[in-house]
Amino acid sequence: MYDVLIVGGGLVGASLACALRNSALTVGLIEASAWTPEQQSIGYDDRIIALNYGSQRILSGLGVWHQVDQQATPIHHIHVSDRGRFGFARLDHQQLNIPALGYTVRAKTLGQALQRQVYQHATTQLFTASQLTDWQTADDGLLQVTVQQATETVTLKTRLLVLADGGNASLREQLGIVSTEQDYQQTAIIATVTMSEPHRNVAYERFTQHGPLALLPLSQQECSLVWTVAQDKVDEALALTDHELLQTLQQQFGWRLGRFERVGQRVAYPLKLMHVDSQALPRTVVIGNAAHTLHPIAGQGFNLGLRDVASLTEAVFAAVREQQALGESDFIQAYQRMQRPDQQRVIRLTDTLVNTFSNDWLPLAMARNVGLVALDGLPPLKTWLMRQMAGLHGHPSRLLRGLPPL
Repeated sequence: MYDVLIVGGGLVGASLACALRNSALTVGLIEASAWTPEQQSIGYDDRIIALNYGSQRILSGLGVWHQVDQQATPIHHIHVSDRGRFGFARLDHQQLNIPALGYTVRAKTLGQALQRQVYQHATTQLFTASQLTDWQTADDGLLQVTVQQATETVTLKTRLLVLADGGNASLREQLGIVSTEQDYQQTAIIATVTMSEPHRNVAYERFTQHGPLALLPLSQQECSLVWTVAQDKVDEALALTDHELLQTLQQQFGWRLGRFERVGQRVAYPLKLMHVDSQALPRTVVIGNAAHTLHPIAGQGFNLGLRDVASLTEAVFAAVREQQALGESDFIQAYQRMQRPDQQRVIRLTDTLVNTFSNDWLPLAMARNVGLVALDGLPPLKTWLMRQMAGLHGHPSRLLRGLPPL
């Protein structure tokens, strides 16, 4: 019998396992891929993740940040602009008196660090190369789940089931979890680009008639490109030669970082908004991309998932201290009171930004440029937005304050 059973060993699920590792709770982790100590991060790709300052504090509280900080690039400034128009805004870490607004790090690097923590402490029972296939409420009120492994089927009981398996819509539907989806009819093209000028730890978000174009600083003169294009233009954009793509990016972005000199392999991700509305399954919490999939316009998706972990950890240990039953309705409601406002605020913010900056209707374009100018000239408004982007408006859990969860 488990106190907490986590489905999904990706970055969010592994973070939760790390958060619970020093407790007296019995924790299980069900992961579809076959990662082992000898094959760490087999399930992670080579994407670049933009961590905000709040996420850096959470990872510090988890004891993971010191393993990745030397491979992370700090973001000291963010420059926001609207191509061909007068509006722009500049955000600076010194305005919040913090060391950086955020950091970029490879998903594989972070995944390896999290997995090392899971293995080194050996307090989490691992079910790798396994999938949850069925569930039911047992006679004692606990949740009984069926897990299919490579060679056998096992039945497990848990007080609390946590779904952290990313965008597995089929499992959500199977478990009676209702969600709302909105297709943005856009695709993000991800690649690494090399510039002729150093980035000086500045991240750029430039809005074009084709959609947002972001450049995030990496090592030396390299940047991570996130270029959003309309769905009906994806094939055309992917068919461009490297030379043609570099010329297109130069035209869209301009010369703030000099010449676009080189582009790496391109990967395309269709963009949509998904968020869980309700769940019929008892004793269950949904976190990370399983609970909300966001547009990358403000780089909030994974950061919100980490705050899910921080708030859920806070709720778990509060229940343990107060001798409350894990997984029962009072516990679920306590977690939702902590984290639901943060989730709703970020979902509204990112969706508003997409709809505002993906529309080239002239009156709206003028209004958003006036808004950018106003943002740049109103310190209180800018401070509020920067704190939101930095993840500092979330529930003030111990992890979000950079403290160990216990």
